[in-house]
Amino acid sequence: MEPLILKTDSVLLEFDGRKILQDVYLECKQGEVVGILGRNGCGKSSLLRIIFGTLTPSYKHVSISGEYIKKGYKNMRVAYLPQHNYLPKGIKIKNLAMNIIDDRFSNDLAAHPIYRDYHEKTIAELSGGELRQLEILLVIYSKADFILLDEPFTHISPIQAEALKIIIKKCAQIKGIILTDHQYYNILDVSDRIILITNGYTRPIKHKDDLVTYGYLSHIN
Repeated sequence: MEPLILKTDSVLLEFDGRKILQDVYLECKQGEVVGILGRNGCGKSSLLRIIFGTLTPSYKHVSISGEYIKKGYKNMRVAYLPQHNYLPKGIKIKNLAMNIIDDRFSNDLAAHPIYRDYHEKTIAELSGGELRQLEILLVIYSKADFILLDEPFTHISPIQAEALKIIIKKCAQIKGIILTDHQYYNILDVSDRIILITNGYTRPIKHKDDLVTYGYLSHIN
């Protein structure tokens, strides 16, 4: 069976007459991790929200294997991790997981310490760091074909970040994953392909040195 392909084409996003994104193209297929880099305010988060369907640009064309997708979140085709907390506080964690987790990853979730230790609690009973870990897991392990992660490595420890990379790689064997983060070294480490957003356009990065050429980094360590 051919892997599904998510395509986002001809995106035009404007705020107060200023073009944030223009003629943007992004493609991701099941079985790969695509990393998006770019400076603050370049439109990384906006692009993820456009794909998910919670931000309406002047123009976009989003499709999954040729089928036009108006709202990515409908029918759980696309799952999205925003930068802010999004889970309802009064519901038990195990009840949330029951409705959204892909059966193929239910054992992985059950074995993870943050779920194992807190699944009987509500969201309101978790600390900020614990909540962020859980939010990431529930999105990555969800039933969606494509996963969008906005700054998943922010607000977690380096040890947790390394563990998260392993989870991302495993899930990407059957799902398509698009992610962005200010910690560019984590994005470079976990991604199969890198896309840079600069001056409103998407640029494929063939080599790390391209990040210097396009002015995203001053040098590569």
